[in-house]
Amino acid sequence: MQLSRKAWNNVLIFSMLLMIFFFNGLHKKLNSVPVESGIQTLLPAQSFILALEFPDQKIERIGTAWRSQALFKNAPESQWQSTQSNIVQLINKWQGSELPLAPGSTSLKSNVPLSVATIWLAGEQLPWLYQLYKAPQGYYLLDKSTQRVMLLDSVTARGLFVSFNFPISESK
Repeated sequence: MQLSRKAWNNVLIFSMLLMIFFFNGLHKKLNSVPVESGIQTLLPAQSFILALEFPDQKIERIGTAWRSQALFKNAPESQWQSTQSNIVQLINKWQGSELPLAPGSTSLKSNVPLSVATIWLAGEQLPWLYQLYKAPQGYYLLDKSTQRVMLLDSVTARGLFVSFNFPISESK
C-alpha cells in the first residue's frame, strides 16, 4: 500500500485508539462481578470488618477487641446482649453467611426496610449497606452495593439483625 506519512500517522492513531477502547472494555468485563444464581456470600472473601452499625447501635473494632455503643438514649431494649463473645459471633455470622439469591426480579423500591445494617470493611472507601425487608416466606436482604436480593429465613434474619425487635408472633 502506498500511503503518505500523514496517512500512516492517522492509521497508527486510530489503531491505537481502537486498542485502548478494546482493552478498557476488556478490563471492565474481567473485573465485573458475574451475576450468578444459587448461593452467594454476603461479604467479599477475605473481608475484614472494621465496624457494623444498626439504626440504634454501633459496633466497632478497637485494637483486637470490640466496642458496642447505643446511638441514642432511651433506645428500646433488645434481647441481645453486647458481650465480647456475642459480638464476635455476630461478626462471624456476617463474614461467613451464604444466602440464596431471590428468584426472579423482586421489586423492593416501594417497600420500607424493616432494618438496615451498614458495614465498614478494611480497604473500602464506602460502607456496604444491607436492608432487611419482609417477604411472604421469611425475609429479603438487599445488598445496596451490588443490588443483589437474597432470601433469609427468620432464624438467619434474627442472627444477623440482632438489634431489631422482630414481631413476637414469629419468635421460635
